[in-house]
Amino acid sequence: MAEEVSTNIKELMTKKTEILSILQQNANPQNVAGMARFGINPKGTLGISIPTLRNLAKRFKLDHELAHQLWASGIHEAKILASMIDDPKKVTKEQMDEWVVQFDSWDVCDQVCMNLFDKTPYAYLKAAEWCEREEEFVKRAGFALMASLAFHDKNAPDESFEAFFPLILKHANDERNYVKKAVNWALRQIGKRNRQLRQKAIEVAQQMANLDSKAARWNAKDALQELSQKNLPG
Repeated sequence: MAEEVSTNIKELMTKKTEILSILQQNANPQNVAGMARFGINPKGTLGISIPTLRNLAKRFKLDHELAHQLWASGIHEAKILASMIDDPKKVTKEQMDEWVVQFDSWDVCDQVCMNLFDKTPYAYLKAAEWCEREEEFVKRAGFALMASLAFHDKNAPDESFEAFFPLILKHANDERNYVKKAVNWALRQIGKRNRQLRQKAIEVAQQMANLDSKAARWNAKDALQELSQKNLPG
């Protein structure tokens, strides 16, 4: 048994070393500078594109232990790759809480929510919980999860998303850019699921427009502009 465990650990470390080597080989400092202009934290960032990471992920999916090793490396792209290869069935609430407080860039936040967290059994719970937190990227993660669930969870009942509307309205006045845009994203994405949710999302946006908040009014205007389009589904 000990020999088997030792062999598994050795294989895990070999995979980790291989992946980190590949990431370093694909590093592009010029891309890092461009990413920084779009608000992506350049710290620990190699400048590797998402399509390149997705192609690499195909070779290692699903590997929960390897995902943890990659996350612990602290490398920006390794964290995103970890979200692509982790097994959502093995993700715990504790892991989600541990990772979310380490988000330091909007793209890591959104990728982890879209690739992994929204497929866990705790996604709805954490969306509601995190959006009430004060930390900027934790709060963004709450709304990013709402948007991701609205896009990916095709069989969820409308009631699951209607429960998010009071939270969206409550936090529409957050002036921080990364939170404000995530609130907007959640409202629009939920509204695009079907005609009934679109009408309710429009009503929420109209309430936002009457709030004494520049952020809320921006959210309302932007959401109404998209949700009022006639070519939306439903």
